[in-house]
Amino acid sequence: MVVSVRSWLANEGGKHLVLMLWLGANTWLFLNTFLLYSTGQQYHYLYKMLGLGLCISRASASVLNLNCSLVLLPMCRSLLTFVRGTHTVSSRKTRRLLDKSKTFHVACGIAICIFSVVHVSAHLANVVNFSASYSDDFPALNLARYRGEVRLFFPGVTGVLLVLILFLMFTSSSYCVRVSNYEIFWYTHNLFIVFYIILMVHMVGGVLKYQTNIEAHPPGCLRANQSVTEQHGEELEQAEDEERRCREGAHFQSHYPQTWFWVSGPLCLYCAERLYRYIRSCDPVTIVTVIQHPCDVIELRMLKKNFKARPGQVFDIPLCDSLSALDSSQCPTENKETFGIHLRVVGDWTKRFTLLLLPESRINMEILPMVRERKYPNDGWTGFRLQRLYFVWVCRELQSFYWFAELLCAVHHKLWQENRPDYFNYRLYVSQTDDLQSMSEEKYRPLTSRLLVGRPRWKLLLEEIGKTNNHKRVGVFCCGPKGISRTLHRLCNSARSSDATFVFNKESFS
Repeated sequence: MVVSVRSWLANEGGKHLVLMLWLGANTWLFLNTFLLYSTGQQYHYLYKMLGLGLCISRASASVLNLNCSLVLLPMCRSLLTFVRGTHTVSSRKTRRLLDKSKTFHVACGIAICIFSVVHVSAHLANVVNFSASYSDDFPALNLARYRGEVRLFFPGVTGVLLVLILFLMFTSSSYCVRVSNYEIFWYTHNLFIVFYIILMVHMVGGVLKYQTNIEAHPPGCLRANQSVTEQHGEELEQAEDEERRCREGAHFQSHYPQTWFWVSGPLCLYCAERLYRYIRSCDPVTIVTVIQHPCDVIELRMLKKNFKARPGQVFDIPLCDSLSALDSSQCPTENKETFGIHLRVVGDWTKRFTLLLLPESRINMEILPMVRERKYPNDGWTGFRLQRLYFVWVCRELQSFYWFAELLCAVHHKLWQENRPDYFNYRLYVSQTDDLQSMSEEKYRPLTSRLLVGRPRWKLLLEEIGKTNNHKRVGVFCCGPKGISRTLHRLCNSARSSDATFVFNKESFS
């Protein structure tokens, strides 16, 4: 399949540009720190003692500081939602990059894990060299009290704790753990608070030291207790020169911890984000309606003061022991704007949540209004920027369409009333052919004419849409299995007869 350069740049250009900038920043920081510790005069004696282990440990530490600060930014979801919705971010490419914040978070997390292994390995080599290369000339540099001793200081203890926490967070974030038991992933990831506290005090202890009096004691100068006969070749000539003789002994000082300088800003920003979320969560949310759809789907219609829907919003629904019941006579009217979510009952959390909403002993007591039909607020549709909307829905069973059928029919009738029948083009595909006549009710008539058997032929479908929207940009939004996502992603980047550019977007819930 031939790749279109224009489509590839539209879909992958911005993402790869950010990736290259991120890799470039990590590479530059690693090399710059490595050269500083290998060639810097203030680290001359420490480098002679520890060798490459010193350079690699400090270079990897710099990369870890950078990524530990960046990994927090994509988790500021309220801030990203606000920035994405402001008029200052008008570029579609910029908004699409903000939508990929989770991918950047994962990339930073992987980098932290990789360079943590490098950092720990280099420090293990440093511990051995501290013991084997014990310096009698510069006792202040030594970690051991005598040659052959291995000592564990405060940075070593905190390092072990950091590795343990990072291992728990990394293993619990795997796909299999998140799918089987999401609570394990959630609680272990909240260990990041302990992780950052330990990280900011990790360097306390002053194990690695640098020379402070380079002018009075140039590295490699002839000390007062050294004889000229100890030098050979060119060193003999330099030793005879008085200017090369040390005017005083070498003085060393421990490094001041710099990790706080990297992570304090993003950490404070994230804490402010969590505080803002907590304040927002204190506002009561009224459950207006609970609707039980086929295929174990529950729809919740809720009402919250000053709520505004924005792209990229995430709803956090904590599972409590009880829910406040709402009598049907107190339900808000249809003129009030509500927002809704659909839950598929497939796991332990959703089953427990459904039991709180629909207890078996109270299912006939009308504690919550159970309805099949509902009316939507007649608030008018303003601010349209889309010229046409194509909606393709693929399901295995016909019953799976019912939980969304009423809304589709409502949109269909509304557009026909406003003389915009071509705006919304939808197609429904069902792979199983059982009971196809069961959707023949009068209220579902707009759907039956668009119900097809089998699977969509994505290539022909995109070609058809491309010819209809020639020389235009078509946004593709996929929410489904990885197989369909990969197919659509590949087709959006491929060349086609029309000049339409397909921009691929994917919604992920894992």
